[in-house]
Amino acid sequence: MSQFLVYLLQILYAITVVGMIIVIISENRNPIKTVSWILVIMFLPVIGLLFYLIVGQDITKKQVISKRMYSKLKKRPLDEVCTVDEVNPPEGYEQLVKLLKNLDHTSLLGGNDLQFYTNGKDHFEALLSDIDRAKKHIHIEYYIFEDDKLGNRVKEALIRKAEEGLKIRVIYDSFGSRHTKKRFFEDMRKAGIEVESFLKLVMPIITSRLNYRNHRKIVVIDGQIGYVGGMNIADRYVDGASWGPWRDTQVRIEGKGVQGLQSIFLIDWYFVSQTLITSRKYFPVLDVYGSAAMQMVDSGPFKEEWEISNGVLQAIYNAKKSIFIQTPYFLPPDNMVEALQAAAVRGVDVRIMLSKRSDMYLVQRASFSFVKEMLLSGVKVYLYKNGFLHSKMMIFDDMLTLVGSVNFDFRSFESNFEVEAFIYDEEKTAEAKNIFLADQRNADIVSLREWLKRPKMRRFFESFMRLFAPLL
Repeated sequence: MSQFLVYLLQILYAITVVGMIIVIISENRNPIKTVSWILVIMFLPVIGLLFYLIVGQDITKKQVISKRMYSKLKKRPLDEVCTVDEVNPPEGYEQLVKLLKNLDHTSLLGGNDLQFYTNGKDHFEALLSDIDRAKKHIHIEYYIFEDDKLGNRVKEALIRKAEEGLKIRVIYDSFGSRHTKKRFFEDMRKAGIEVESFLKLVMPIITSRLNYRNHRKIVVIDGQIGYVGGMNIADRYVDGASWGPWRDTQVRIEGKGVQGLQSIFLIDWYFVSQTLITSRKYFPVLDVYGSAAMQMVDSGPFKEEWEISNGVLQAIYNAKKSIFIQTPYFLPPDNMVEALQAAAVRGVDVRIMLSKRSDMYLVQRASFSFVKEMLLSGVKVYLYKNGFLHSKMMIFDDMLTLVGSVNFDFRSFESNFEVEAFIYDEEKTAEAKNIFLADQRNADIVSLREWLKRPKMRRFFESFMRLFAPLL
């Protein structure tokens, strides 16, 4: 009887595996993702099935926000405050600007003053100072909002402003902030702050929501000042990891570009609260604060266009002199790999900077599997050694800089809700390039000969982890 039960369980498991594979194939996903999931299920019995049930199911065909509603939320507020008199694109960037506008209803807005922050201490001191000076409203959206020293400083600052009568709204991702106790957010709610979680994780529906997370980092103050970049609210962004400093990039924006951030926040607010907000008071008429022009682009799994991914590809194709990329995780889709290789072959100075040590070991192993083919194509690869490089910044030629929440990987380009600032300005691009070059002095350039000398088992393990790159 016991032998019969064993055979029965094996048959049932085989039927389940075959059925799951049929379901995966029927979803008509990217073939690379499909093969990756089939390999996971075949090579990791039981664990592979559980992994798929938790993070693998495709719910992107569920229409959470209609295209008409998205257009209304993203475009109408800007039309109403007469910001459609957008500036002209810089020479050579007309196609990129038009592409992003057609895909994402994002206008090229000028008159912005920008300030880059390359460490958490300076960034959060500036943010807390701006919060303290706020007069009307504050909108905050973070993937991680932790109940630690920094998190409580921000929470207490928001509560003080709520007590002064300001309208404050907070969105946090329920997976990214899963270690934060409910009491932390309840303290804000008791003070009159509206707080909502993004795709709340509840056990009965965890299987359909864990895979699609809001990775954005957005702050909007009085519709005039905004922040975007790679930093979440947690002590490690200031104090670093136990093994070294945390190197990140955030940008403070003052000017019309903030209206793009405001629109993205209000779309997400509609998503989490079903409350439609298009009031003109959240889009004040703004003066000219600087010379930078920008487009604020968002993307997410419930949209078909992959706006940021398409924008990055167009920027790579357009590049004539240089492409500098900083990213903590480098798991690019094939089209990105081919675009970077083609750029290097045609003589563009392509540099990719990764962290020598990472907070995600398996992801780093998979990232390193791409290094050899980059080097063979003439791409220069640097490994940052002064702590953890979490910066997400891309610089193209002398005019275009991208800063936001996007990692150079499948998850950011296809599965997460992300935001990216496309900044068109010679002065700020030169400043961003100087930041990259300063980091380069704290990085080792990778030699192809030395890279190939590494132990064979390490290289094989990296290649093995690459099979799961679309899932990491």
